[in-house]
Formats: sequence, C-alpha cells, structure tokens
Amino acid sequence: MKKGRILTGHRPTGRRHMGHWLGTLENWRRLQDDYECFFLIADLHVLTTRFAETEAIRENIVETVRDWLAAGIDPLKSTLVLQSAVPEHAELQLLFSMLVTVERLGRNPTYKEQKKELNLGKTASLGLLSYPVLQAADILIYRADTVPVGGDQLPHIELTREIARRFNYLYGDTLPEPQGLLSATPRIPGTDGRMMHTSYDNSIPLSASEDDVRQKVLSMVTDPLKARLKDPGRPEVCSAFSLLKAFDAMLPVKEPFTLESVASDCRGGCIGCVSDKNRFADAYIKSLLPFRTIREKVPPEVVWEILASGTHKAREVARETMEIVRDRMHFSHARFHL
Repeated sequence: MKKGRILTGHRPTGRRHMGHWLGTLENWRRLQDDYECFFLIADLHVLTTRFAETEAIRENIVETVRDWLAAGIDPLKSTLVLQSAVPEHAELQLLFSMLVTVERLGRNPTYKEQKKELNLGKTASLGLLSYPVLQAADILIYRADTVPVGGDQLPHIELTREIARRFNYLYGDTLPEPQGLLSATPRIPGTDGRMMHTSYDNSIPLSASEDDVRQKVLSMVTDPLKARLKDPGRPEVCSAFSLLKAFDAMLPVKEPFTLESVASDCRGGCIGCVSDKNRFADAYIKSLLPFRTIREKVPPEVVWEILASGTHKAREVARETMEIVRDRMHFSHARFHL
C-alpha cells in the first residue's frame, strides 16, 4: 500500500545542477518506493521568467529528464508528465484564479524574491504573479495529498491549501488539502553565496565536464577574512564549506578527509581555500561517475517515449478531476457531444 500521492517537478530551464541532486532528486528517488509519484516537467512555468527564450525549452526538457533518470527516477515506479501536453492544468488554473485575490498573490515572498533577484521591477508579468495558482492546479489536478518541498516553498503549499478549502466551501468537498513534505536538505549555496539556482547563473551542472566542475568550485565565495593560507578561517561563513557539508553524505566513503578535519584545518590556518576547493572538486567528480555513465545511455527518443507514456496516464487522471470539478461548479453544460 502506498502512503499517498505525490506531485512535484522541475522547470526545464537547463541541465540539473548539484542543488537539484541534493535538494530534490535524491529525495524523490527514495519517495517513489513509498508513494504514488507524479513528476512534472513544468514547461509552462518556464514562461514566467523566460517567455522570450522559448527556443531552448525542447532541448532542456530532454536534458532534464536524462538527469532525472540518471539520478534514479524510475518510469516503471513513477509517472513522468509533460505539463503543456495536459491542457487540464491551464483550465484548472483559470478556474482557480477566480478564487484568489491579486493582493493575496502579491504577498507571496517567493514572488518578491524573484522580482528582486532577476531585477524585474515593473516588468514582472501576470504569469509570474499568478504562477502559484498554476502550481496549485498542477497539484490538485491529480488530487495529490503530498508535496515534497523546501522551506522556501511552504507559502505556495499554503496557498494551494487555501484554494482547495475555498473551492470545497463553495462547491462541496472535492479536493484534498495537500501537506508539504519537508526535505531535510538545507538550501544549497551557489558559487556566489546565494541559493544555487539556474536563473542566477551560480550553479554547478551535474553533467558538467571535469574541467568545468573544477572551475565552478574554484570560483566559489569563501571567507573574505582568510586572505592568506595561514590566516584562520571561519567555515561557518564559507559557501564552499556549506556545500561540502550538504554534500557530505553523497561523497565516497573512503575520502581522506571529514567535515571535522576540514573545519579544523580551516580554523587553524593549516589549509588554503584553493587547496580545500580542489579537494572537494576531486571527490565530487569521482562521485558523479555513475551518474554520467547512466545519463549517456539515454538518447532523446527514449526520453520522449517515457514522457508520452507517463503523460497519457496522467491525462486520464486530469480529465477525471476536471469532470468532477465541472459538475461541482455546475459547469457540466460545457460538455458538448460533438
């Protein structure tokens, strides 16, 4: 017996990076054994910030799914769905948009953060403002009761719960109020010290070459007060150490260092930042070898076959949900027998 139904996913904005692996993919790999999982390629969400750069979406879809499969997402256990191929997502978003105010959406902290980080100002689109409503539709179109999230995504889950409650109050008990399933992994720092994010150009792709990985790691922000090798460092303020701490469980067991030894060497001025970064880069590159081996065996045509099969299954569930929603809203007159 499964514990419940999960909906989660990624925007196909590029190849998956270290933050995705640590923050979501490793967790998804474990959850698919215990839950009925729908993993969404959220290509419509790409348009919220990249509406003028659509030519890359198709290739990014392929690369994202290849990364998922290499990280252990199994299409025999889980359903992989292409969002734009299930029009019920957009239909349910439209109906939900009638149940939430502009003022409520404007209070979303992630919306404010995205506007600031991407320097959007007054150019932020209606799509960006209302994307939490589309997220709510993504979740509730499959009547999912569980959503794996980081702490920064909890406001979105709360809005989804609010929308479900309002719908159920107005039209009768229909939709579940999903629970957020918090990941134990902290926010993964990028090379500039901010959260690792594809849109911020501060990520380390899982499929990057060894040279690119090393270059990215060496560019990471460290303790500004440790200017020379023998200066005492403060690992607690160093992005490189934070990344090592988050990645520690994934490192090969026989590495000749531990978190404690790295922190001690740093504080004692026994090691410089460059040497420390190179040590981590070596371990990270080694740990990625199995991932890359699997990834290279997945051609694009296999990706599209997997998505076609999963999306067909998902759309059956979505159609059923919309039938129920229309009936409850007294919109069954919208069904024509043509």
